[in-house]
Amino acid sequence: MKAIRIEQYGGPEVLKRVNIEVPSPAPGEVLIRVMFAGINFMDVLTRQGKYQNSSTYSVRIPCTLGMEGAGEIIEVGTGVTSFEPGDRVAWCISWGAYAEYAVVPAARVAHIPDTIPYDLAAAAMFQGSTAHYLIEDVGHIVHGSTCLVHAASGGIGQLLVQLAKRRGATVYATTSSARKAEIARQRGADGVMLYEDGKFADRVRDATGGRGVDVVFDAVGRTTLRDSFRAARTRGLVVNYGAVSGPVTDLDPAELGEAGSLFLTRPRLADHLAEAETVQRRADDIFAALEEGALHFPISKRYTFDDVEAAHAELEERRQLGKSVLMIA
Repeated sequence: MKAIRIEQYGGPEVLKRVNIEVPSPAPGEVLIRVMFAGINFMDVLTRQGKYQNSSTYSVRIPCTLGMEGAGEIIEVGTGVTSFEPGDRVAWCISWGAYAEYAVVPAARVAHIPDTIPYDLAAAAMFQGSTAHYLIEDVGHIVHGSTCLVHAASGGIGQLLVQLAKRRGATVYATTSSARKAEIARQRGADGVMLYEDGKFADRVRDATGGRGVDVVFDAVGRTTLRDSFRAARTRGLVVNYGAVSGPVTDLDPAELGEAGSLFLTRPRLADHLAEAETVQRRADDIFAALEEGALHFPISKRYTFDDVEAAHAELEERRQLGKSVLMIA
């Protein structure tokens, strides 16, 4: 079968198109004919070696890239009772999607309804599950909540805005340009502002009558985190789920107290997809929202095995490519 693999860490040039044997499912695994694979910045980080020492994401070289995909089950391993050949499924946080076939732990796999096409399922599984757990399990966003979403024009940012609005929250959003601000408004954000070297915190305070928001969703990191503290209410929650501008390496916990006895967390999706029931529940909620038209989730580009290197180069340069998929053929 055809696959995209890496044998060393580095730039897009380390991606290799190879032919390898079709894998066989071990006990508790399923073999999937991959129709589409999602292309995510997490794939770039894997290729760069950012997870080579991670215990949460234990992918190691050599490996087939791609941690999200959708397709049809071909074979099930012993002990698997929740799936059978012919089932339409999607998954994330299991590497090997950049290939014609992938072996995936059954506990990572979710059924997809017939109304959801494979390309949309592959594109939505990772970012959808991420936004879902951040809103539901971490932020506990409910009717009447207030929150601030950074990078609101990005893939996960757009989903956070939409899911928070779906739950009846008031949503403020930040972007880096007027063009991106319009995207956040289209997704339903109540107030949109530019970062302006941290002035967004003052604008959020003004908009909330000096109180601040209940929750800040911060995927930017170093350049925004301390101003995110200023935007949060007393005893509020700051969720740092990414570090696009770089990691924060000099944080004194006493700063959280000075900022209003804040709570700060750095969650990871894998810890919120620990059981098969949770994987299916999150997928069901996201797919239902897509079916209802409550989530707008466009696929910006489709790539093939021949131009996956270009996809990685563009994603690495821009970081906000829009959600793309790899067509497996």
